[in-house]
Amino acid sequence: MRSILLLMIPVVFWGSLPCSSHSQESPERNGKSEPGSGGPSNPERPRRGAFGGPIELGPDDVACYDAPPEGFKTARENIPHGALELIEYESKTVGTTRKANVYTPPGYSKETRYPVLYLLHGIGGDETEWVRFANPSALFDNLIADGKAVPMIVVMPNGRAQPNDRAEGNVMASAPAFAVFEKDLLNDLIPAIEAQYSVDPRRESRAIAGLSMGGGQSFNFGLGNLDTFAWVGPFSAAPNTKPTQELIPDVDKAKAKLKLLWISCGNKDGLIRISQNVHQFLKKSGIDHVWHVDGHGHDPEHWSSSLYWFSQCVFQEKKPLTAGTTKP
Repeated sequence: MRSILLLMIPVVFWGSLPCSSHSQESPERNGKSEPGSGGPSNPERPRRGAFGGPIELGPDDVACYDAPPEGFKTARENIPHGALELIEYESKTVGTTRKANVYTPPGYSKETRYPVLYLLHGIGGDETEWVRFANPSALFDNLIADGKAVPMIVVMPNGRAQPNDRAEGNVMASAPAFAVFEKDLLNDLIPAIEAQYSVDPRRESRAIAGLSMGGGQSFNFGLGNLDTFAWVGPFSAAPNTKPTQELIPDVDKAKAKLKLLWISCGNKDGLIRISQNVHQFLKKSGIDHVWHVDGHGHDPEHWSSSLYWFSQCVFQEKKPLTAGTTKP
């Protein structure tokens, strides 16, 4: 069996989000902070974050979005609710049965083909991390009810592809297993999800996003498999992120294939240089993307906020807004 239900628990810029485009052809933003973002107004001297190395902010390193509204990830009683289930799937890559949490939207029906977001955790997490940090069932229920996100399936797997995939002991020693997960994802998990659920199998209906180590995986697996993923969202990407020339060896292909590349980090995150380097490469290469820097560190507040905004962009064809345009 591929999948068994274990439990139930009640800047694209070119067409996906309200933020100005970052590309070589686009003018610089004015560098002003958005209200409530905590973003800087001017470049700063290097400072050290609580996690990682020195932080040096430039004029591009500002917020595209305000802080999410209060209660954005709190369950509301007066709206339809989706379901969250823990499933198992057989992994030939690892040689074991593995677990993933799967959210299905309100009114899920086998008569409808749904897009799928694969949402990845950090090095100290597992398939439960997003559930604990962001309450995704409530977050997606609320956005779908408000018409801000399209109904989608969200898969939260364990990105540590090794026989003992628990986050225990020296979790840093499991870093190689996060690279192995690319094969598990492509060859085992995606086929299992598409066999178990009513999924739109086109690449335009498949997204990948993640936090920290999962942000690096999103960069590596998303940009490395543009025939599989059209929407990519790295949040606070970790040092497992490949060098830019390896991430995007073919600039023209990336321009043609990407529907959205949505990158975020906090301005107090000592790992921000990783995402800054990718942003600068994309800008020089003229590749449209979102670069959102809020006032957080390497923390759940940034990750849940990023998921809130990214989810309103993915699988949608919106015209981009320019800097200074009022947000919806």
